[in-house]
Amino acid sequence: MSGLNASLATALSGLTADQGAIDVTTNNVSNANTPGYSRQVPVLVSSDPVVIQPLTYGTGVTLQSVESIRDPILESRIQQETQTQGELSSVVSALQQAQVNFTSTSGDIGTAISNFFDSINQLSSSPADLSVRQGVLTAAGNLASAFNTVANNLTIQRGNLDLSVVQTVNQINQLTQQVAQLNGQISNLQNLGQSAGSFIDQRTQLIDQLSSLIDVSVIPSDNTLTLTTSAGTALVTGQKSFQLQTQPVASGVQDVFAEGNDITSSIVSGQLGGVLQIRDQQIPSIQNQLDTLAAGLANSVNQVQTSGFDLNGNPTTTVNLFNPPPAGVTGAAASLSVAITDPSLIAASSDGSAGSNGNAEELYALRNQAIINSQSPTDYYSGIVFNVGNATSNASAEQNASSLVLQQLNDQRSSVSGVSLDEEAANIVRFQQAYAASAEVITTINDMMYTVINMGTLTG
Repeated sequence: MSGLNASLATALSGLTADQGAIDVTTNNVSNANTPGYSRQVPVLVSSDPVVIQPLTYGTGVTLQSVESIRDPILESRIQQETQTQGELSSVVSALQQAQVNFTSTSGDIGTAISNFFDSINQLSSSPADLSVRQGVLTAAGNLASAFNTVANNLTIQRGNLDLSVVQTVNQINQLTQQVAQLNGQISNLQNLGQSAGSFIDQRTQLIDQLSSLIDVSVIPSDNTLTLTTSAGTALVTGQKSFQLQTQPVASGVQDVFAEGNDITSSIVSGQLGGVLQIRDQQIPSIQNQLDTLAAGLANSVNQVQTSGFDLNGNPTTTVNLFNPPPAGVTGAAASLSVAITDPSLIAASSDGSAGSNGNAEELYALRNQAIINSQSPTDYYSGIVFNVGNATSNASAEQNASSLVLQQLNDQRSSVSGVSLDEEAANIVRFQQAYAASAEVITTINDMMYTVINMGTLTG
């Protein structure tokens, strides 16, 4: 009887283990299209044998655990490339928006500069014609408006990027809180010897999302993960998350703080890194170049203007064509404006006579003179346009290359952790056959036990 009971227990272990394996396989099939799901495999091990001298008897099979198939190194590479992709996505989007301001149209700064000097050229041909003089003032006003529009657009864009910093930090805080909660759930399950594969998959997805927002370093520890920025700022430790904050600084923008320390300059990738790069470097650089151009052009024109005579023969020593730009050039583009409304005050004459155009010719000569950092106004502006376009093109190329790399890494992850329906179908058949065989053994042992139990009755 003990032999039959032992055989029954052995067959029952096979039945139980195969049922568990079928459940795991069924779960894989159900999650074949679930984003972030890692294929699970049942780990079957032989149960501890029983030794009865001189023989050793097997005691069946045990479903020891259910393991999720992952490649930690591949996961780390994906997270790193996701950080790069997030940064480039922000940079390209912002640069494309900035580039619109420099697209060649009838109202762009380059066209306005050309139209202004063309009007001066017409003035040199007809220095006493009031309509031509009015044309100069109109062209000067259009030039100032072009500078004002681009400068204001860049200021608005920078403000929007500042809002994006606040929103992104809020998203980061939400994700780190969720990672910390999952750390606790995973730790509790693993401490009980249970599988936490589903929670680990959720945590991996959250870290991927976090990587797209900020540069993240993942440090494995006992049953949990510690997350920091690449510079070492703590984001998650065990079941505790550390919230980032934003607050305005002296420059007027929102900086990122952690535990009271300004970490803005140390954030180098992810969407937040890209936004900070454009907000704090690219746009201020463009604004500075525009201010330099506006101030240099206004000062040079005013210098010639105040050296001549107006239509009435009066010296224009104190009569500027443009209102003088601020000292230090900052804000010159946004504040550029025409100082006079009377066209007769334009200094076309160089000697006070009504027909003189000497000063108008000097004004026109500024078009090709190196008055802006050793460059002509047109060449300097062309350099701004080229730099913006080149930065946009390079960032777009890098983004495309990064997208291909990230796609390849995700494809590799799918090949490692993804569910193959063909493979799972074969596994179901295999485990089903083993289950049926164990059930057949149990049926046979049951018949044998029935026969043994009723042997005396049948004999009598």
